Formats: sequence, structure tokens, C-alpha cells
Amino acid sequence: MAGRQERRVVLRNFASLSVLQAISYILPIIILPYLFRKIGAEKFGLIAFAQAFVQYFMILTDYGFSISATKEISLCQDQPRKVSEIFSSVMIAKMALAFLSLLMLGSVIYFVPKFRSDWMVYVFSFGTVLGNTIFPVWFFQGTEKMKHIADLNIVGGIVLAVLIFVFVKSPEDYLMVPLISSSVLMITGILAQYVVFKKLGVSFRLPGYTSLRQQLTAGWDVFISNVAINAYTTTRVFALGLLTNNTLVGFYSMAEKVAGFCQTFPLASFSQALFPRLSKIFHRSQARAFDFMRKIQQITVNISLICLPLIFVFAHKIIKWVCGGDYPEAVLSLRLLLISVLFISSNAFRVQFLLVCGKTHIYSRIHVVMAMIGLPLIFMLIASFSYVGAAAATIFIEAGIFTITYLTIRCLKFT
Repeated sequence: MAGRQERRVVLRNFASLSVLQAISYILPIIILPYLFRKIGAEKFGLIAFAQAFVQYFMILTDYGFSISATKEISLCQDQPRKVSEIFSSVMIAKMALAFLSLLMLGSVIYFVPKFRSDWMVYVFSFGTVLGNTIFPVWFFQGTEKMKHIADLNIVGGIVLAVLIFVFVKSPEDYLMVPLISSSVLMITGILAQYVVFKKLGVSFRLPGYTSLRQQLTAGWDVFISNVAINAYTTTRVFALGLLTNNTLVGFYSMAEKVAGFCQTFPLASFSQALFPRLSKIFHRSQARAFDFMRKIQQITVNISLICLPLIFVFAHKIIKWVCGGDYPEAVLSLRLLLISVLFISSNAFRVQFLLVCGKTHIYSRIHVVMAMIGLPLIFMLIASFSYVGAAAATIFIEAGIFTITYLTIRCLKFT
């Protein structure tokens, strides 16, 4: 079991991230229904499609640093020079990848008519990529200073909500949505950099080629996994936008956002808080870390088995409240997606444990294999069954990942 000090650190970080997640999800509960009513399903779907598109650039700029750099920072917190070296190398790499992403975005907008016709939506949405690039969540997680993440994002979330309510009044104001979101995220990213240098004492050190290569190599397996994961997650909304219309994308994306709330709160907070601490426990005792993970995973399963059936039953009322009307497409999508949420919740800490114990190659292979199966499955099912196909594909994919991960973990021996 975890020691008293370890439990305190995890619980303190969990509390900070839970407050952040609570605010982060309470605000969308207020904002999303407002947006859906003000700009309509069609414009809401267009923005969701643009967000899905720029998410690919988010994956590129995140690379695998959210795992590899977090783990490395967590193991050398008491070495300021090493921490500064890692921070500098990762930030330089991320900025270079952001510049590459900007060039790619410009090329797609210029050469593809579908994107060129609404180019401003995609350009404004790209600001979230830049904001995410300069906000070093991975650093705060690695140093176990999650309070800074919470403080900055809570303030940013409140400012975002106020600006949305002030400036978005009709469908003609839809461009303000990505513009406001991007501006707020970039400002919080700049403030995060200030905290890192002025409050946490990190100094910038121009990294050499060896240091950059080391960081890119360390994050490679996780990057490939992230590409694979998003090949069957982000691509659902993206493929739906390519094969159907913005209105259906609006209904489905709303259902996916509600399901995402059920999936990540408070699971994501606890997972982020636990990862650096579990890495340290594993470094000292593999068996102890494995036992700790197994008990946390069982608690998560029990909570899901209580909460998800209730949400399934009241899905119609939830969608009616969120969207302001009876939308059977969104209700059916939500109920189907809740099945996939059960598989994800039942697997979250097993997947994380593969990263903790250094089995990044296994983690990567699982998701690459499922991407190879899931990507064509998504397009085939959407082409045949529209938004229902997107939800059904999600169930099949997450069930497959759960099965493979469960069997893999059982085969690993920790003593």
C-alpha cells in the first residue's frame, strides 16, 4: 500500500485537479447548452469539426511528452539543473512541432476547398494548439505542482464563460467561439510560463542536439500510441463531418461531450495525480505499485457500475436539458457511448500501469493494432449507419482495447 506521505501528495494533487475538473465541466454544462441554442446545431457541428481537425495538430505538438517528460521530471525533482535542461529541451521541441503544424494547416486550407470555404474557423481554432503548446501541464504534473494547473485554468475558464456570454448572441457570432477559446488558452499558457520561470525557479538552457534527440526518442512510443488513439477517437467526429453534414455532427458531438464528462470526471484528475507518484512507488517496489494499481482500478469499476446505468436511464432528460429540445439522434448516441465509457473506466489504470512500468512498446502496439482495425471500421460504419455507426465503432474498439490490455497485464509478473 502507499505510505502516508504518498497518499497525502496524491490526494492533494487529486483535490487540486478535481476542483479544476469540476470547474472545467461545470462551465461547459452552462456554456454548451447556451451555445447550442444561440448558434444552432449546424454551426455547433462546424466548430466541432474544426476542433476535431486541429486536434491532430495538438497530438503532433504534444508528441509523447505528456508521459515521457512527466515521468523524467518526477524522478529528478531534486536536481534543478537537470529539470531546467529537460524543460528547455521539451519546450524547444514542442515549438518546432507547432511551427510545422502551422505550415501543414496553411497547406490544407489552401489546397482543399472544404476547408478553404470556412478558413477562418480553422485558423481561429488553431490558436488552441499554440496555447496548449506553451502550457507545460507535463511539467506541473512531473513536479507534482498541480495547483498551478488548477489555478490558471479555473481563472481562464471563468473568463472564457464570461466572454462567450457577452459576445455570442446569434448564429452570426459563431466565429467568436474559436477566437475566444484560443485567446484565453494562449494567455493562460503565457501565465504558466511565468509561473515556471519566476515562481518555480526554472532557468532556460539552450539544449544541444543530444538532449533534443533524447527527449524525442523517449516520447516516440507514446507519440505513436497517441496518433493511434486519436485515429479512432478524434476521427469519429472528423469522419462524420466528411461523410454526413454539420447538423448531425452537432448532435453527435454534443452526445460525445456529455459522455466525455462521464468518462473523465473525476477519473482524469485522479489518473493525472496518481501517475508521477505511482512511478516513484514502482521505482522502489514493483509488487507494491502493481497491488496499488489493481485496488484503484477495482474502485473505479465499482463507481462506474453504479453511475453509468443511471445516466443511461436519464439520457433523454439530460439531452433535453443540454440541447433545449427533443433530439433522438443525440439521445441514442449518448446511450451507446456510455457502453464504451464503461470499458474505458474499467481499463484506465491498467493502461496507465503499462507506461509506469516502462512497457511503452506494448502500450504502443495495442493502440496501433486497434487503430488499424478501428479506423476503417469507423468509416465503414459511418457510411452505412451515420452517427449510430460512429458510436457503435467506439464500443467495438474500446472493448477490444480492454480485452487485450486485461490479458497483457495478467501475463506480466511483478515481485
